[in-house]
Amino acid sequence: MEKKFPDGMVPLGGQTFKFSCHERVACFTRCCKQVDMYLFPYDILRLKNALNIDSHDFMQKYTRLVQGENPYFPAVMLKLNDDNNCPFLADSGCTVYDHRPSACRTYPLERAVDRTPEAHGEREFYFMTNHEYCLGHFEERDFTVRQWVRNQRLEQFNLMNDLWGELDTVFSTNPWRGEGAGGEKQRLAFMVCFDIDGFRKFVEHHRLLMNFRLDKDVRKRIEKDDQELLKFGFEWLKLILTGKSSLVQR
Repeated sequence: MEKKFPDGMVPLGGQTFKFSCHERVACFTRCCKQVDMYLFPYDILRLKNALNIDSHDFMQKYTRLVQGENPYFPAVMLKLNDDNNCPFLADSGCTVYDHRPSACRTYPLERAVDRTPEAHGEREFYFMTNHEYCLGHFEERDFTVRQWVRNQRLEQFNLMNDLWGELDTVFSTNPWRGEGAGGEKQRLAFMVCFDIDGFRKFVEHHRLLMNFRLDKDVRKRIEKDDQELLKFGFEWLKLILTGKSSLVQR
């Protein structure tokens, strides 16, 4: 069955597009001002490490909670500064460029993943944005989607965002029914996803890794690497909320 998209949205597929963003483009940093940006767990992990601050402190200072598309779990958005601009924007450009969020990296494209049964597994689609103020579209550098993903180092972001998307789908089933908003399981899920330093303390305090059959190298990576810990946390939440997970209990 042919996939249908909203009017005006046509996936790029394998075709090329022109784009480049640099300080000589007249609209440079315009997209960083008055921006509405959702942040995903891996975005926050990368940013808090770039700033060398605790994830709880990052959440307090740089984010705000909103009601997103999921009615049973809050969404996280970037908190703008007093000028209504990205807090990481300077006159010279982005101060966290190497660790900028996935939405910044993907721009001027938007990515969508089809997880419906009809998709026969995950299928990703990329669409071109259409912001009149953006002059980067008139630059003479050509990209395919695949080239853009490599150029912007999106692979790890896409991987982690897909894992997050799977978990958010679980959240959308209201697995904490009866607890209400802010119940114990929901607060635990929020910590795992958005407070990786808090979750690490939780794992160490409860000796959580000892409850599962983990390869020695995998255990060491989880103990030292925030990304691996986040992956473990996603699977642990699946086990708690659905009883189904790749984790094997002892």
